[in-house]
Amino acid sequence: MKLATYNNGRRDGQLMLVSRDLTKAVAVPAIAHTMQQLMDSWDLLEPQLKELYEALNDGQLENTVDFDESQCLSPFPRAYQWADGSAYVNHVELVRKARNAEMPETFWTDPLVYQGGSDSFIAPRADIELGSEEWGIDFESEIAVVTDDVPMGVTSEKAAGHIKLLMLVNDVSLRGLIPGELAKGFGFFQSKPSSSFSPVAITPDELGDKWQESKVHLPLVTHLNEELFGRPNAGVDMTFDFATLVSHVAKTRPMGAGAIVGSGTISNYDRSAGSSCLAEKRMLETIADGKPSTSFMKFGDRVRIEMFDDQGNSIFGSIDQKVVEYKA
Repeated sequence: MKLATYNNGRRDGQLMLVSRDLTKAVAVPAIAHTMQQLMDSWDLLEPQLKELYEALNDGQLENTVDFDESQCLSPFPRAYQWADGSAYVNHVELVRKARNAEMPETFWTDPLVYQGGSDSFIAPRADIELGSEEWGIDFESEIAVVTDDVPMGVTSEKAAGHIKLLMLVNDVSLRGLIPGELAKGFGFFQSKPSSSFSPVAITPDELGDKWQESKVHLPLVTHLNEELFGRPNAGVDMTFDFATLVSHVAKTRPMGAGAIVGSGTISNYDRSAGSSCLAEKRMLETIADGKPSTSFMKFGDRVRIEMFDDQGNSIFGSIDQKVVEYKA
């Protein structure tokens, strides 16, 4: 299934069922008004939605509208949990190498995860409002999963069954603020403003054989100012799959329905595929030339993040955002 949240003037928006080809959509208030309401009763409501989804794709439903990505909020305009990992350890290794820092061996066996702010996500077509270009504005192109209720201590084998939805992510990062925060030894906060998610969330079965071993085996395509920036394959060089990340997050606490877990920046050892964030490109330049030549984002810059199937069809719709100066 494919699902979206339309902006209806309310904080949590209106749940919409979206056709597989992203052309039609229909509200389903008789089943659920919001995405969180759906997740709270997933086992009960999912079969009802699935039946409607097939009818929508067959053109048998009335009251449909043309699907409009510009009307979408992030599928979850806010969530109870947003935990972002760093599943592509080669990316972490590269960043540390550029500053001549040793990488602990445990990074290959124990996932890195931070808990992000989840009370207000940015809509996928909304501007990214920030206070200063001096903060080192960066995008991070990622994938995220959404779970139902996950018990504490769940194994990675059982965690896979709790993954119900997939989304794309732009995990906005402020690179100039990160070093000072990490030096305090208490993690990210100001350096990680609101993230945004793709217009559409999908069930894993929509990917067919591209969803294997709790990984998405497709390139994630990023354009910066309409120029291709990178298209690394999300299923390649992913050290920790999503089931492992979910198990890690739930080690000491249960996860509530609608919890979101991110992959971290998609990154391949094959650098010819490009990168999924400016920081990685700058690190490669530093290793090659002794200093970076690519600047961080400026006001007016635009980033577009999208994933396509083998036929070239957009799967999630696109995150397409411009960075602008925030004015209170």
